[in-house]
Amino acid sequence: MDRYITTPLTIQKVEELQAGDYVYITGTIFTARDAAHQRMYESMLQGGEIPIELQDNIIYYLGPTPEREGQVIGSAGPTTSSRMDKYTPMLLEQGLKGMIGKGKRNNEVIASMVKNKAVYFAAVGGAGALLSKKIKESKVIAYDDLGTEAIRELYVEEFPVIVVVDSQGNNLYEIVMQKC
Repeated sequence: MDRYITTPLTIQKVEELQAGDYVYITGTIFTARDAAHQRMYESMLQGGEIPIELQDNIIYYLGPTPEREGQVIGSAGPTTSSRMDKYTPMLLEQGLKGMIGKGKRNNEVIASMVKNKAVYFAAVGGAGALLSKKIKESKVIAYDDLGTEAIRELYVEEFPVIVVVDSQGNNLYEIVMQKC
């Protein structure tokens, strides 16, 4: 089913999404990859603040290429999500409701998604140039020293993703494998 949603990603919106849904996101999302996740995780472990509000937000596992003239961002394809698995349950506990990446998530992450009513989306790997056209604004908001892994705030319009794991723990990858 095709669904059009706007951010923030509330629990009500999350609960309506099902594994296999095609979703088009409009609104603000944030980017963070391995190094930014590690920095946020370590800050939270020490009782410190992190640079983004997680409640009802989405993190896109993205380290874009530099923008070309006339563009707001370079190629914007997803990175492998499992590299963030160590940090994800803590972020979900703080209110994160959505993640965009590619590939599988571990059982601990999926259990935390069910507990915290969150969803995991996949963006098409290899389509970064096309995905970047759906990003209308991009600005670095934290960890500028990390270069492409800095945290960015993006404004996206009808950004295309697929629900891989829904808030009930239904996993599209497993569903498809069972049908084979």
